Amino acid sequence: MNRLYLFFLLTLASVVSLTAQIKDPVKWTTEVEKISESEYNLVFKAAIEPHWHLYSQELPEGGALPTTFSFEGAGEGYELIGKTEESPSITEYDKVFEMELSYFDEEATFTQKIKLKDASLATINAAIEFQACDDESCIFDSTELSFVVNENAVDEQSTEVAAKTATEKSDANEGQVATKDKKEKKKGLLTIFLIAFFSGFAALLTPCVFPMIPMTVSFFTKQSKTRAAGIKNAIIYGISIVVIYVLLGSLVTAVFGADSLNALSTNVWFNIIFFILLVVFAASFLGAFEIVLPNSWANKVDRQADRGGIIGILFMALALAIVSFSCTGPIVGTLLVEAASKGGAAPIIGMLGFSLALALPFMLFAMFPGWLNSLPKSGGWLNSVKVFLGFLELALAFKFLSNADLVLQLHWLEREVFIAIWIAVFGVLAMYLFGKISLPHDSPLQHISVGRLGLGLLVLSFTIYLIPGLWGAPLKLISGFPPPMHYSESPYGVGFTKTGGGGAAHAELPEGAHHGPQDIVAFLDYDKGMAYAKEVGKPVMIDFTGHACVNCRKMEERVWSEDQILNILNNDIVLISLYVDDKRPLPESEQYVSDVTGKNIKTIGNKWSDFQITKYKANAQPYYVLVDNDGNNLNDPVGYTPDVDDYEAWLKDGISNYKK
Repeated sequence: MNRLYLFFLLTLASVVSLTAQIKDPVKWTTEVEKISESEYNLVFKAAIEPHWHLYSQELPEGGALPTTFSFEGAGEGYELIGKTEESPSITEYDKVFEMELSYFDEEATFTQKIKLKDASLATINAAIEFQACDDESCIFDSTELSFVVNENAVDEQSTEVAAKTATEKSDANEGQVATKDKKEKKKGLLTIFLIAFFSGFAALLTPCVFPMIPMTVSFFTKQSKTRAAGIKNAIIYGISIVVIYVLLGSLVTAVFGADSLNALSTNVWFNIIFFILLVVFAASFLGAFEIVLPNSWANKVDRQADRGGIIGILFMALALAIVSFSCTGPIVGTLLVEAASKGGAAPIIGMLGFSLALALPFMLFAMFPGWLNSLPKSGGWLNSVKVFLGFLELALAFKFLSNADLVLQLHWLEREVFIAIWIAVFGVLAMYLFGKISLPHDSPLQHISVGRLGLGLLVLSFTIYLIPGLWGAPLKLISGFPPPMHYSESPYGVGFTKTGGGGAAHAELPEGAHHGPQDIVAFLDYDKGMAYAKEVGKPVMIDFTGHACVNCRKMEERVWSEDQILNILNNDIVLISLYVDDKRPLPESEQYVSDVTGKNIKTIGNKWSDFQITKYKANAQPYYVLVDNDGNNLNDPVGYTPDVDDYEAWLKDGISNYKK
């Protein structure tokens, strides 16, 4: 009896342990909001477990999988109005994918507006596919939801339908979420403000703005009856400059919409337009032409400035903006492009920072006119500043062209080409700073100053630093600007492979195999891999992974790359990599409904995910299983194992058990 009881407890513990490996970090609930007799908002709410994050809908190609929504019968009994809107997300640079990714912590809300065409329609069915990750694993999941929209069932009150297990968040938890979101937004806006602020100081050092400082300050001090009045007028002038540029930022936000601006960063056409704009701005700064507003605008504003008083001062500030546009326009345009891609109030904050830096000198020199004597005289150095900014604009322009190329997967601007362009741009800039070449509007250069020499040496050093990038160097200083390492003519560097090095030829691959991470021979099909392992008499490591799995890439790059691990994976086992996010459809004859989850298995990724859940009672990646030639486990499976020694010990333990 005691033995039977003990057996029952062990069995129960085993079942609980296996079940615990099924991770369900995102709980979905729905609401229906009635707008009018025929219009509704379908609201999806995601409650996300601590330490996990759900990815946004708007992500660049080659990164994590975006959250996607599909609506059954759309266009028949109802139509979708606009796209699915989402609550504000957190955007950070991901070092693994080498790009900026947007995600949600704790909670997320998605809203789709619809219009009924059939008044008798009772319910609308929708499906969600999403990826969620924590520090150790990722899941690729899908769920189906229903919305009740029949007027008899849905009145003025919202109706909720739980897709899985609905959980209610406490007030304290909501407070934590709000505080965290607020901190993330504040951090991003502060960065935009600081970049814009220093850009404003750069604009001050251009030939269109710098000479106007003493002219404007002298005007206020001479025209004002007292020094106090002159200071007051100069302060009003500075505030007017700030107001004009902040209004420009507000206009950009109003035109594009605060919530949709961040989508610009992944939009092909906007990236191409931004590239063209920055090239035009750069050409202007380099002296090809000047971007000027119509002279009639300046003349009309000048006449208004003669009216005096606060209105006159405001028009004087507007005159400064118009007259100096050939220098400030490209900088302002670049700032608005970059800020617009961040979304929200970023354009407004950007223009606030830029205009403050532009306005401060006018106010300070009006308060302390004696400081004017310490200002350097205008001269050729001002045009050199303008040219320097032109080269920076030209280099930045190719980042936007690269974004468009990555999204379209054209492979026109691969990593080597991008780096080569930057080497050319900064190499020519170094030659310019050393006085080896001159551009239109440059003054004759008899000698170069110590400051210019130092800057030239810095640019030359940066150019030399870029050169090894052509042969596969990671170039961490500019990480995030060039395309990722895999988007390259030679992903491992010119003439090198991760296992062969120096162009060593690969041995002939077994049928159904390919060169996977670290050039390890891997199978993408379970049956073919198992058959080959039986043929060669080696154990199998099943690698449940995903193309968009961050921690899978960390394991492959930081653990599998170690010599002792790479030697085992190459020589002692057969690797079968099963991608659970593979979107390729299965043949209709192979599609089925899962006995375990009840979900429709339609893609190759669905098939391997269902295989992992059914056989191993787990759904997170990475997940590694060592099995013999009959599919029996050789030891306990493991997930994310960043410690190389632990991972090596686990591999050797499984191989040892295979040989027994």
